[in-house]
Amino acid sequence: MIVQPLVKGSNAERSKHRNRQAVLGQVRLAGTIGRAEIARALSLTTQTVSNIIAELSEDGMLLEKGRLSSGRGLPAIQYALNPEGGYALGIEVRPDAIFLALLDMAGTAVTTERVAINRTKPDVVIAHVKALIARILTQVPAAQGRMLGAGVVMPGPFGVTGIAGMGSDLTGWHEVDAQALFEQATELPVVLSNDANAAAMAERINGVAQDITSFAYLYFGAGLGLGLVHGGQLVRGAFGNAGEIGHIPMPDQSGKLEDALSRLSVQRHLQRAGKDARDVDALAQLFQQSDPELLSWLDTASVALGHAMAIVENIFDPQTVVLGGAMPDEILDYLVEHAPLPELSVSNRPQAQHPRLMRGASGRMTATLGAAALILNRALSSPISHAH
Repeated sequence: MIVQPLVKGSNAERSKHRNRQAVLGQVRLAGTIGRAEIARALSLTTQTVSNIIAELSEDGMLLEKGRLSSGRGLPAIQYALNPEGGYALGIEVRPDAIFLALLDMAGTAVTTERVAINRTKPDVVIAHVKALIARILTQVPAAQGRMLGAGVVMPGPFGVTGIAGMGSDLTGWHEVDAQALFEQATELPVVLSNDANAAAMAERINGVAQDITSFAYLYFGAGLGLGLVHGGQLVRGAFGNAGEIGHIPMPDQSGKLEDALSRLSVQRHLQRAGKDARDVDALAQLFQQSDPELLSWLDTASVALGHAMAIVENIFDPQTVVLGGAMPDEILDYLVEHAPLPELSVSNRPQAQHPRLMRGASGRMTATLGAAALILNRALSSPISHAH
């Protein structure tokens, strides 16, 4: 996949757009807030804020929420985001399925869709995406004409690299301008991200990492990905491929990390034993039954997770490592509890504020919701920043 660079300009119209974003961000942060407070927080004149609020109210993005008395003078009108004032679409393409989620302005998932696929070529994926969007807009007619954009997440690597064709990536996408293709299909501005980065941002916005500015997110997609957040910003790398940890060799020469620690890994292990566990629910059921083949895989996966922790902690020095993605919570909890955390690590420090390894809170649609969250985060320029 070709990732296009973002060209930034500076003009009066751009400044106005940024001020609108900043006002929306202040309202989002406060819940309800008055004009004078916004003006003080953003170092803008009250008249400028009043003009922006008038525009945003007319556009249906803000609602009046009564007045707040603060001593002498006329009580100040309070404003809040209108949840139905805008919608963000999240699209996740996996090797075996496409997921869609629609978030309102409050970040609530209004509806979700899923379709299983057995071919991942661009024309097949785009046809499914168009059909799913049409279905979503039928279910949520209020979203018509109020779409803020689409976040699209796919497994990496992006572009032609030395680690393509490993089973966890998508056939036929490496030389395609994915962003342009999705913008044409959705008729919306698109933010393209790999699945681990989107999942990391979902945890930063709504999950266990809300108060953590620098963390690593180990993500179970089909393979194993790594999302890195530093100072509240995603670390993307020169070509959008930072965090391809699944392709690092294991120290015992038994293959690469995701051969032992990924959804593909557990599915292959169970298939060799004549068991089929294609989805999260099937894996959860096997875990509840204490299936011996699954427990055998968990033993190997725990050791691999310990190796991954040694790499991530010593290279990245995170406040914590979050484990999540398309795996049952029970299995993630087991791995968190049983992974041998390396003693030789910069993160092995007394009185640490956070556990070294914790389970994410966002669940099986983490990356899909994260994709939509990237759009909301851009539209509602909140203090949680993100890099393009």
